[in-house]
Amino acid sequence: MEEAVLYAVENNIATITMNRPKSLNSMNDALINGLHAAITKAAADAEVRAIVLTGNGKAFCAGGDLSYLNGLEGVAAKKDFIAKVGDVAKRLTTIPKPVIAYINGVTAGAGVNLMLACDLVYASAQARFGESFAKVGLIPDCGGLYFLPKAIGVLKAKELMFTGDLIDAATAKELGMLNDIYEDEELKDKVYAMAARLAASAPLSISLTKKYLNDHDLTLDEVLAIEETTQALLMGTDDCKEGIAAFYEKRAPQFTGK
Repeated sequence: MEEAVLYAVENNIATITMNRPKSLNSMNDALINGLHAAITKAAADAEVRAIVLTGNGKAFCAGGDLSYLNGLEGVAAKKDFIAKVGDVAKRLTTIPKPVIAYINGVTAGAGVNLMLACDLVYASAQARFGESFAKVGLIPDCGGLYFLPKAIGVLKAKELMFTGDLIDAATAKELGMLNDIYEDEELKDKVYAMAARLAASAPLSISLTKKYLNDHDLTLDEVLAIEETTQALLMGTDDCKEGIAAFYEKRAPQFTGK
């Protein structure tokens, strides 16, 4: 029996692949547990400097596996599963490494929200997106009520969530859900080129920038205080010294995360 999530590391890039192609990588217990394990592994691996999250087959993730959800008995079991789904989204936002969502196809329901929990999103021009929860009598989960309005605004988020309508990749990009779209034959190369750029970047700078950008409750005064303290500390790191030296020597910096 194949694993529900595949994990591989090459050139300082961890690739996490949802691997239930027959069900369009829909979420059941095995897939969610696999994502938890893969994210934990990537976080702990010093070799990993960037992460790519994708799906095997024709879909990124079609959301919850309805047959699995329908089989959950009792409120406790249902709450436990949805909590684990939410925790995957939280882990993606808090892991101190950049995460790229590589959207190879259909993305619906919790799959959209999983995508939005990532730091950068690149999609196939043929991909389609839908917050399909209302069509089955549910509310958005996997952090969707938090992520989508911040990405596209409350009014448009309400429209997509109330109707459950599918939108194409061009519309999703225009709304602010995607960084860019590419044809299928160039998408993989574009994703891994960006992942390589991130993997070669200064790890402390990337991780701290991600941390503070994802804290949406900070006031301006709090941000200025963070900048004052953090910048002063980073100025004393080996990476900052290497970056400045590389600038003057007109070469690519070699960052070590120290």
